[in-house]
Amino acid sequence: MGPLPEELAEGLRAMRLLAPGTRAEGEPLAGGVSSDIWRVRLPDGRELCIKRALPKLKVAADWRAPVVRNRYEARWLARAAEAVPGFAPRLLGQDEATGTLAMEWLAPDRHPVWKAVLKDGAADAGFAAEVGRRLARLHAHAAQRPELSADFPTDSLFHAIRLEPYLLATARAHPDLAPRLEALAARTAATKRTLVHGDVSPKNILAGPQGPVLLDAECAWWGDPAFDIAFCLNHLLLKCLWTPAAAPAFLTCFEALAAAYLASVTWEAPAVVEARAASLLPGLFLARVDGKSPVEYLTDEASKEQIRRVARHLLANPPDRLKTIRLAWGEEIGA
Repeated sequence: MGPLPEELAEGLRAMRLLAPGTRAEGEPLAGGVSSDIWRVRLPDGRELCIKRALPKLKVAADWRAPVVRNRYEARWLARAAEAVPGFAPRLLGQDEATGTLAMEWLAPDRHPVWKAVLKDGAADAGFAAEVGRRLARLHAHAAQRPELSADFPTDSLFHAIRLEPYLLATARAHPDLAPRLEALAARTAATKRTLVHGDVSPKNILAGPQGPVLLDAECAWWGDPAFDIAFCLNHLLLKCLWTPAAAPAFLTCFEALAAAYLASVTWEAPAVVEARAASLLPGLFLARVDGKSPVEYLTDEASKEQIRRVARHLLANPPDRLKTIRLAWGEEIGA
């Protein structure tokens, strides 16, 4: 570790986590595209993690987003802790002036990133089911508290970070599917049910000793819970091309996560949520090859064409069951 940049130290002082006149040590962490993330050691030896939102994301496309999203991530962390203790890191403080927030440090040796676990071919259907179960509990908790919607006035932010770079950018790449993709974006934007995380991805889930821990709520939004479940399931489809030997196990995880989530839906009919998620998922699938945020581990055209073939078919023939997607993708890849 080296000296912490002064602007980050200022944020810690504003949060009263660092005393005036004292210094902290830190090291930048890799992996994020939307924020600077640091591991910090305070003078008394305590460790924590701090984040500062970036105005321009670290991707090839010109993708910008308001740094005020840091405020809403802090609010999401607080609400998640209430709804499902242990499902999110403990929030330690937030300073809007410097755009930083502080949360507990979760040691990597005890909290590996689920994405890395999947890369190694380790597919635990029980863990995937727990992700779905905890996500549904969080959605159910917030849905019973509609007054929380006032704390997340983030429609424009969600549009900038999710709907535009994923669905609308992909619509421009596939003009013949543009009406369908634009309709999915419009429906998602108009559906107001509960508190949505917006980036439920294996890279943002830690496999902790007490179960999954969800990170990185910069897209927090009061909207459609179907987005969260579709976004997460999408990654389990994509991972089948990353680690082909584990593809059947990844599809089992897909089934387990979906079933556990739907079994815990209480705020509306589970079949209604499933229908929205199932029709949205092919758009998100196609977006990971032709949107503004292509998945980094799929570089060969053959894999991209497999995704395009299945996604385009499902967008033209919208499914209302998640199982339909699992079967179509399994048939395509022979799993």
